[in-house]
Amino acid sequence: MSGVEEVGPTKVLVDGLAFPEGPRWHDGRLYFVDMLDRRVYSANGTGELTCLATMEDGPSGVGWLPSGDMIVVSMYHEQLLRVTKDGVVSTYADLGDVGGFGINDMVIAKSGRAYVGQFGGAKQIGATPSPLIVVQPDGTVGTARITKADGLMIGNGIRLTDDGKTLVVAESAACRISLFDVDEAGELSNRRKVDLPEGHHPDGLCLDAEGGIWVAALWNGVIRITHDGTVTHKITLEDGYHAYACMFGGADRRTLYLCTAGPYDNELARKTRKGRIETLAPGFTGAGLD
Repeated sequence: MSGVEEVGPTKVLVDGLAFPEGPRWHDGRLYFVDMLDRRVYSANGTGELTCLATMEDGPSGVGWLPSGDMIVVSMYHEQLLRVTKDGVVSTYADLGDVGGFGINDMVIAKSGRAYVGQFGGAKQIGATPSPLIVVQPDGTVGTARITKADGLMIGNGIRLTDDGKTLVVAESAACRISLFDVDEAGELSNRRKVDLPEGHHPDGLCLDAEGGIWVAALWNGVIRITHDGTVTHKITLEDGYHAYACMFGGADRRTLYLCTAGPYDNELARKTRKGRIETLAPGFTGAGLD
């Protein structure tokens, strides 16, 4: 990737985690999950943590309803859970009828409509094309109107632009990003596929105000890619660390927060606790809905 600008180094804001994921910036704080510890956290600017809830299942994506209620993905129970400010957890929506092999990251539109990715295949058969799950503001659960054959290959990191008119979603097994137009009813159309460089499997992602997509690409660190597939910037991590998710935040939305850890291994991650929240200022302003 010649001509790509290297940005960094990062600074460690929080360490000692098992496996951080799903970062969001909301109401002046960073929110994220420790997936393998089954906890939901928020952090202030100095890295002081508040545990908001402990789950029975691994949490993933986080979002907020128009009411201000926080919603968290329960991955293998295939539910969206409501978490109150005093840590009470209850079921918001059951996605089991349209899931089957686990659900993943999520974004919630200003209307309260939630878009949820899914793994789309058992480990023994590998990933299969699967549609996005859509939970309407009235709680109705369905899937986006894209055919199964043209579904997502492990729908992962997912964001909406500030105006809610474009949905951006990572496809981990296909090494690409898909973009969709979103109409007023929340329907998706006009799919565009952006291929990542060979060997770059996207996990979490976020957006900047200039139209760039920042992609956590596991052992390849973080890259910034444009809609035409041009990689413009990259972040290289310390040896032994992989990038799993990223999100812009801070008072001016110019701080990039990275969720990093060693390999995704439940027993090893909980034992070594290498998980970190790392930060840097790459010179861009964040965009996209919380």
